[in-house]
Amino acid sequence: MEILVSATASARGILRWDGVAVPCSLGHGGVRRQKVEGDGATPAGRFALRRVLWRADRLARPATGLPVAAIREEDGWCDWPGDPLYNQQVSLPFAARHERLWRADGLYDVVVVIGHNDDPVVAGAGSAVFMHVAREDLGPTEGCVGLALPDLLRLLARCGPGSALEVAAPP
Repeated sequence: MEILVSATASARGILRWDGVAVPCSLGHGGVRRQKVEGDGATPAGRFALRRVLWRADRLARPATGLPVAAIREEDGWCDWPGDPLYNQQVSLPFAARHERLWRADGLYDVVVVIGHNDDPVVAGAGSAVFMHVAREDLGPTEGCVGLALPDLLRLLARCGPGSALEVAAPP
């Protein structure tokens, strides 16, 4: 299944699949063809959907054809370009800079790991770029694609092997 995101404003967009169109949030740095660590931009391109992570203490397992794993309190994601585990899931405590996946704010209650900068990983080309739950006001992300939880769950129910997210580059 193909999923298309097109920007409508600096940090907002429309995500489309199978005739459905829903609003989404994008990175506060806009959409960029050349993603750089820390730029706050959502990368443009076509990315495979790798797997889904979710908070089993808050939600039922999402219905999807993608691989699914529960987030644990000790789960993190390395975002330090100088570390050999850059742009990979890690266990905390972790010495290098990282992002915690077990969050209090609910944004990572459901996380879709997308195939951005993972095959191969290039140091500094961006890390922890996910599709995840958006803020209630659809406020900007740090470079991810955010969706309202009901929209994200409805989308995941249609996803399976071969599903991909395409983020359209600005003109």
